[in-house]
Amino acid sequence: MDIDLKEFLFERVLDENTLAHTLAVLGTLPSPSAPLPAILRFERTPLPSNVPSQLSSGILASTKQTGGNDIYSWFSAWLHKRDDIPDLKIYVICPATDVHIRKYTKQDFLMVRETPALYHSIIRPYILAFDPARTQWVRDILAGTAEASKILNASPDFLIFPDMKWDDTNISTLYLLAIYTHSDVSCIRDLRKTPHLSMLKALKRDASRVVHDNWGINPGGVRMYIHYQPSYYHFHVHIVHTGHIGLNGMTVGQAHLLDDVISMLELDPDDGPSILERMTFTYGLGTEHGLYKPMAAALAELHEDV
Repeated sequence: MDIDLKEFLFERVLDENTLAHTLAVLGTLPSPSAPLPAILRFERTPLPSNVPSQLSSGILASTKQTGGNDIYSWFSAWLHKRDDIPDLKIYVICPATDVHIRKYTKQDFLMVRETPALYHSIIRPYILAFDPARTQWVRDILAGTAEASKILNASPDFLIFPDMKWDDTNISTLYLLAIYTHSDVSCIRDLRKTPHLSMLKALKRDASRVVHDNWGINPGGVRMYIHYQPSYYHFHVHIVHTGHIGLNGMTVGQAHLLDDVISMLELDPDDGPSILERMTFTYGLGTEHGLYKPMAAALAELHEDV
């Protein structure tokens, strides 16, 4: 759909992150039938690495000194408007569902311990009931009807392409996504030594080659990790520059390094249940997450039994 952001009607702020320089707001955008709920997420774009070298060429429109002490001074500054240096990146979700609104709303988090039993009684039914409409964009990419020109590498098992969170410019904030082309893995719990170990190793090799060939990034220059719980239940791997810090998705308890997952699968026997199937996972759940209430109740019951 064609979107004119000047027609956005603001309702309320959902969340603000001063560390990540982001702001999420809820409002509406017009449509032929009725206004549609919309989420706008504003993000300050990072400065390109060539900005300092252009200071003498007049890249600064104006400056204002706001303080100083001994050898230290600090300024506010404004850049000249340039097409290659946008001030903001704006993500738009329209029409936004209640699930989207909850996801982008500021919330408290609770650390929960998910045993295999809780996975089968609470998590697995939640995954099976997951609305297919929330992963339609994934199926469109796999079918080649969306973002086909952005694919950086296509193998029988994974497609690698830039994540929408990257500005396609600043290498230090490089963010790629590898989406699994099959449907037998919903999340990390479904991974097995056979047949998934070899394809995860191949993905690591492919991703390392892609970032080196396209941006000159040497081995060890990116983090590759898997979320649990993920935002959506179609298996995927995040590939992020090591210089990109402060991302919520890299939080301990949510991000599991691909190398560590590979190592655990290597320790598995050739047959029998996978270690990822047998282990207990500890992670944070936001109060607006669909799993929060049942998992919080299970955690409370567990504490009562202690």
